[in-house]
Amino acid sequence: MPHSKDRHIFPIRSLVPNAITVLAICAGMSGLRFAILGRWEGAVLAILIAGVLDGLDGRVARMLKGTSKFGAELDSLSDIVSFGVAPAVIMYTWALRDVKGIGWLLALVFTIAMALRLARFNTMSEDEEVDEEEKRDYFSGIPAPASAALALWPMILYFLTDLEFLRNPIFCSIYLGVIAALTVSSLPTFTFKKLSIQRRYVLFYLLGIAILATLLVTQIWATMSVVGLLYVLTIPMAVIRHRRRFGKQAASTPSSPQAGSGPDKGDKN
Repeated sequence: MPHSKDRHIFPIRSLVPNAITVLAICAGMSGLRFAILGRWEGAVLAILIAGVLDGLDGRVARMLKGTSKFGAELDSLSDIVSFGVAPAVIMYTWALRDVKGIGWLLALVFTIAMALRLARFNTMSEDEEVDEEEKRDYFSGIPAPASAALALWPMILYFLTDLEFLRNPIFCSIYLGVIAALTVSSLPTFTFKKLSIQRRYVLFYLLGIAILATLLVTQIWATMSVVGLLYVLTIPMAVIRHRRRFGKQAASTPSSPQAGSGPDKGDKN
């Protein structure tokens, strides 16, 4: 049996990814503070930074072999703060409050949709009935960081173009409602976990990262606008590839008489 003192020791390899998650919460809360102060660009940047940190904590945990149930729970709490509450409040203070109760309703709908999406993700990640290959390659609905960034996309485009239409409260209300629906939907989207590159193209890959980093520093809103557009274009591609790949598997699998009209579980991850 392990020594009793060992149970009170928290390994550094688990502390590091959890510290990154805490920083993501701080970034999300800072976004709220910037919104209250009317510093809109700082508010959006804080959420984008939270998205970067959210992408790092899981990878660092796997790299250091420091994954834990505590870290998974903390990550979910971080996501609801940084990608559910913060973007909704930022959009409300920026434009939605001009449509009174409707704007606040849409902000609530987005936050609730994010909470439901995260709860479903945590449940489906433990569901053994869902195909492991499907869970690895596809999300069910838009993932939390991407959903938050898309929710703030009108602000990003406004910073770039100064078009007043992008700040129209009716447009922003409808737009946020659409993003909330996509977030909680079962629409398959790419996880990008299988992205790889051939060794001969590594130098070009590193050069591309350097160019992207330079653009983010010098032309951040134009760069994020293009990145957002490219991500939106991947959604119909994911739907088509998912149907071709897993639709054929479902069609080729004979169904039992008892399961003739049961619910489709293909898009649950």
